[in-house]
Amino acid sequence: MAEDLGALNELVLELDRPPPDMDPSRALERWAGSGAMVLTGRADRPPRVVPVSLVSGLDLLADWLTDLGGPKVDGPALLGERAAVSAMRPRGTTSLGGDAHLVDAEDGTVCLNLARPEDLASIPALLGTDLDPTDWLAVRRAITRRRREDLTEVADLLGIPLGVPGTAADKPALVRQGGSRPGAEDPILVVEFGSLWAAPLCGGLLRQAGCRVVKVESSRRPDGARSGSAAFFDLLNAGKESVVIDPMVDAEMALVRRLVDRADVVLEASRPRALRHWGLDADEAVDRGTVWVSITGYGRTGQRSGGVAFGDDAAVSGGLLLDDPREFVADAVADPSTGLLAAAMVLGALSDARGSLIDLSLAGTSQWLRSGSGRMAEPNENTLMVSPRIRTQGTGEPSS
Repeated sequence: MAEDLGALNELVLELDRPPPDMDPSRALERWAGSGAMVLTGRADRPPRVVPVSLVSGLDLLADWLTDLGGPKVDGPALLGERAAVSAMRPRGTTSLGGDAHLVDAEDGTVCLNLARPEDLASIPALLGTDLDPTDWLAVRRAITRRRREDLTEVADLLGIPLGVPGTAADKPALVRQGGSRPGAEDPILVVEFGSLWAAPLCGGLLRQAGCRVVKVESSRRPDGARSGSAAFFDLLNAGKESVVIDPMVDAEMALVRRLVDRADVVLEASRPRALRHWGLDADEAVDRGTVWVSITGYGRTGQRSGGVAFGDDAAVSGGLLLDDPREFVADAVADPSTGLLAAAMVLGALSDARGSLIDLSLAGTSQWLRSGSGRMAEPNENTLMVSPRIRTQGTGEPSS
């Protein structure tokens, strides 16, 4: 590749190609040794293999991160970190977290994710019928009478996370480059507005790369991961500075805007209109030299840009689910995969010393990881499958 393209553009060009091929036996060894294989399928059946490209793609993203000055991580092992500290078990057509479900619509499978109370309450509106949303048999029957296209349209209008295979963005990331960066903070200042998994993982990897990361949360709507495993939250957010603000207090919002003005990198996982409500404009920041990373389910533009997504349903929209029988792959694959990709792209953008708007899609990243054609070898009695584990803080390497 030509040297004058810049590191970020080189990554973008690499993403135009499928993940590299890998020997099927080596792919099985990597998958079984990652801790993610035992999370795939059902607990009462043998763990299942996945497309080779999922493993080779995650290995490639981890190599990019290290080559650009980030920590050394095991890409596939990231998929099992939440389960490692949360005692999760694979449930087949229900996600490890228990909120997402693979169900049959009239013309194929969809993933209905009921991650929030309002998602459950919105089921009658989604299905256009007056039913008890807690009556799961009735809900499943009603879904079988709806076409996926119609369900997608209504779900996106209502803000219900619905995974539909084939509805991912064409690319995992779109990039718009902006102005030159006049001079970086020392260390690099990263302001993180993200929550849950993808953006906090990206921020944590950047902290391990030597950046100063300031995590900003609303006192009215803190990071949803705080209500889950404390050990997992600490894994993602250890070493970050914390700023909690009330968006209704002008002085506190002024502090946020000053932080963003100083930031070399901004990480966020919000739809653009939510940021404008806070008085933040990504395009203006990029034009003055900021690296701005936006992580959403389907990207900032395109047919489903207004839709809501979480890791499990976004993976399904990208085609990362198993056939015969239909089951989930590991745990919310789209989240850690996109967080890893985001960290590598930030480091690439920083090395180019200019502003960039990096528009990342959870579903698009999943689709890229599914785009290879190789088939993994099947396990046998000699296949060594390990349990999921977390990284050792400070090294990025999985702990034993």
